Amino acid sequence: MSLENAPEDVKLAVDLIMLLEENNIPTSTVLSALEIVRQDFLRKQREESSPR
Repeated sequence: MSLENAPEDVKLAVDLIMLLEENNIPTSTVLSALEIVRQDFLRKQREESSPR
């Protein structure tokens, strides 16, 4: 499958992986940072879906 035809989430994942690998970020730092990002976006998702 060509990346240009891939879903947007796959494209973003590939871009993030390349960015992190090219900058030689330690794996433990990446995983910790990704968990912070995940929690932030889960919070935003809850806020967006909650009735106002």
